[in-house]
Amino acid sequence: MELSKIKNVYLVGIGGIGMSGLARYFLKRGCHVSGYDRVSTALTSNLTHEGAQISYIDTLDQLNTIGADKESTLIIYTPAIPQNSIILNYFRNNQYLLKKRSEVLGIISKGMFTIAVAGTHGKTTTSTLVAHILRHTGNDCTAFLGGISSNFNTNALFGKNNIMVVEADEYDRSFLTLHPDIAVVTSMDADHLDIYGTAEHLEESFRLFASQLKEGGRLIHKINLPLKGGISYSASEEADVCAKNIKIENEQFYFDFIGLGIEINDIEMPLPGVHNIENAVAAIQVALYLQIPAKKIKLAIADFKGVKRRFEYIVKNNKHIYIDDYAHHPEELKACIAAAKRLYPEKKLTVLFQPHLYSRTLDFAVGFAESLSLADHLILLDIYPARELPIEGVTSAIILNLVKSETKVLSTKENALLLISENPPELLLTVGAGDIDLMVEPIKKIMSHV
Repeated sequence: MELSKIKNVYLVGIGGIGMSGLARYFLKRGCHVSGYDRVSTALTSNLTHEGAQISYIDTLDQLNTIGADKESTLIIYTPAIPQNSIILNYFRNNQYLLKKRSEVLGIISKGMFTIAVAGTHGKTTTSTLVAHILRHTGNDCTAFLGGISSNFNTNALFGKNNIMVVEADEYDRSFLTLHPDIAVVTSMDADHLDIYGTAEHLEESFRLFASQLKEGGRLIHKINLPLKGGISYSASEEADVCAKNIKIENEQFYFDFIGLGIEINDIEMPLPGVHNIENAVAAIQVALYLQIPAKKIKLAIADFKGVKRRFEYIVKNNKHIYIDDYAHHPEELKACIAAAKRLYPEKKLTVLFQPHLYSRTLDFAVGFAESLSLADHLILLDIYPARELPIEGVTSAIILNLVKSETKVLSTKENALLLISENPPELLLTVGAGDIDLMVEPIKKIMSHV
């Protein structure tokens, strides 16, 4: 596929965070961009404002935006789209140029100096921080991110140089289309077992990803991962590069970066939590490989505003603190809850959690319960099914029954809002990857006026 010949792009699943980045890329190239998604969201509304045409009904009547010239038309789809999609199967059956999102990212990255960040968790913050450091220090980059950067208010950046930062998604083995110059692996915890079957198969895909470095490429990975070679990093134990002297002053985290003959002291990390300091250590090492001066890196990190829905403060006043996070894996939940409790040890923590996927709930019910038991009070929503059909006997109750919090309740969204309104928590954390984000504004209104 020659990008220069593409004039018309249709994205099946355009509202996904990764797909929307590609939509912005082709809009920037001057292509006519259109697409389909199941529901209207803030992302799709922004894309419409930027020039994309989007429909929300899976019928052929919605395809009048497609040009007649198939040679200049590219159809991009996400594996999350159901296989019985009418629109997707129309393109499959009519010989259109059809590519997965990951394949297009692989094509775009060819010929570019590519920094790819992979991991079952931590990759969005780390890749966004790498891109932020490059932009802040005047080194520039193009970037495709898995979240909305709060500094740039977008998930896609377009640079004028040859450097590309990309979040490498392990779902459906998508990251195997990439051949990076620098690869970062933040974690390899069991996840997406509906795709991989076993944790061993997931690990093997990560090893394949790490082996696809270009000649002379650099691998940076969290310590104790089953990967060979490269530079290890950590924020909690000895590694090739690590964070030391982690402290909190005035609700702000600080740390020292030490390793490979480099020491950077008193780095201000705006995102709370040891897990985010660990992400910063990896990003710093990427920047050092690019020969960015330590002083500039330190200033860039202090100016990092984070990623939407990654420990994002929604309400913060003298009476109430409300934080929203995308965490949807037991390890992510544990890190997020631990960060909140470490920052505010005197406050009772209420967690409102929406499990994501029946298969993930079944696979990790014990892990979810252990992480959620760190909360003082738990409000647990029904499972968000996403792409899945129900699994008999799998409900949120299998998590709730194992949780050991002071109080715990299974709730609908409507009743959860009522519970919060009747007894506004002093410290509230909403977490999940489904449609729990639709509750953020209603909860914000409640927490801001009590």
